[in-house]
Parts: sequence; C-alpha cells; structure tokens
Amino acid sequence: MADANVKAAALEEKEPFFGKKERKALSDPLNDNNPITVQVLGICSALAVTTMVKPAFIMALSVIFVTAFSNLAIALLRKGIPKQIRMIVQLVVIAFLVTVVEQVLKAFNYETWKQLSVFIGLIITNCIVMGRLEAYAMANTPWRSFLDGIGNGAGYGVILLAVAVIRELFGRGSVAGFKIIGSTNEFLLNTSQISWLGWYQNNGLMVLPASAIFLIGIIIWLQRASNKKLVDVS
Repeated sequence: MADANVKAAALEEKEPFFGKKERKALSDPLNDNNPITVQVLGICSALAVTTMVKPAFIMALSVIFVTAFSNLAIALLRKGIPKQIRMIVQLVVIAFLVTVVEQVLKAFNYETWKQLSVFIGLIITNCIVMGRLEAYAMANTPWRSFLDGIGNGAGYGVILLAVAVIRELFGRGSVAGFKIIGSTNEFLLNTSQISWLGWYQNNGLMVLPASAIFLIGIIIWLQRASNKKLVDVS
C-alpha cells in the first residue's frame, strides 16, 4: 500500500503545471461545458442581477472567488473528509467564503452590497458551486480543482455580463453607467437631435427579469448553432 501511494505521488509530481488537463479545466466552462448555457445551473441569479453591468460584474467576481477557493479547500481536505459528512463540510467552506465576500463588499461598496445582498448570500446554495465540489474537487488535485473553479466562475460571469450589457443598453441606454443613447444631451447619442435616431425608445421589457429568460435562450441557441457537438446536450 505504501509503495502504491509513493508511485501515485510520483506520478502527480511528473504531471505538467499547466498541461492539457489544466487548460481543459479552465477553458471548457467558457463554452463546451458552460454552467449556465450547457449545464443550465445558476439561472436564478442570472435573471435577477443582470439589469445593469456593474452588479453583474460584482456578482461574477464573487462567484469566481467562492468557486475557485472552495474547490481548492475541498481538494486539499478531500482525503480526510468522512463520506457521511462531506456535504456539511462543503457547505461550511462555501458559507465561510460567501461571508468573506459579503463583509468585504459591505465595507468597500455599500450601495452595491444593498443591491446584491440577498443574491450574494444565495451563492451558498448555488448549484454551480456545490456541483463542482462534488463532481470535480472531490476527485482531483488542488491545483486542477482551483483552475476548474476559476473556469466555471468565469463561464458563469461571461453569460451574466453578456446579458447585462444587452439589458442595460436597450433598457436604460447605458453600459456600466456610461450613457450611450437617449433623449437628452447627457447621452453620447442624443435621439432628439439626431434625425435618423428619432424613432428610438428604450425598451422597458429589458429592465424586467423576463427579458433575461429570452436573452439566455437566444445565447443557448446561438451557442448550439455554432458548436454542433452541443446540439444533443439536454
């Protein structure tokens, strides 16, 4: 048994620091295994926090942090966690990291914290985080699990930001607070002074959560149209 453990440790040491498996763990969630558009996880927050780019960006960073470091922690502890209480341990780790995120955000950006407070807390129950701990961190090395956490958090964040940009632009005429199109001089494109834009009105539907459902559905359709191997993925 001791010899087998020594051999396994030697094999792990020989694996490259950033080899094919590491690149796959980091890049797959951005497209082929995206947590929102392929795994269909984390939809609730995608509907609720994407009315504007700034809160969506903060939410994306929060999920990346929690997913990456919870994966790392569980991968480090996995051999010492009894199977009977593994999910309790996972929840404790996630809850600790979410509390850190919440307190930091509350201290440095109170207004954004007020917007996201409920949804930051709900990261604890986010299927993406728990899913990666069970499916990946419990069976892989700490470094690879850390990369998988970053990749899945980033895959989630990319969709959040894409939806938020479209919703804020067409719903409010701005992106990240920068005023682009509207009917006053404070906007880059003043529709009251540009004749060919006189028809434009901000779309009130885009500020409602229902619009995120349509947009995510369109993104899923476009992704499957361009990536044929996802066509049969349910």
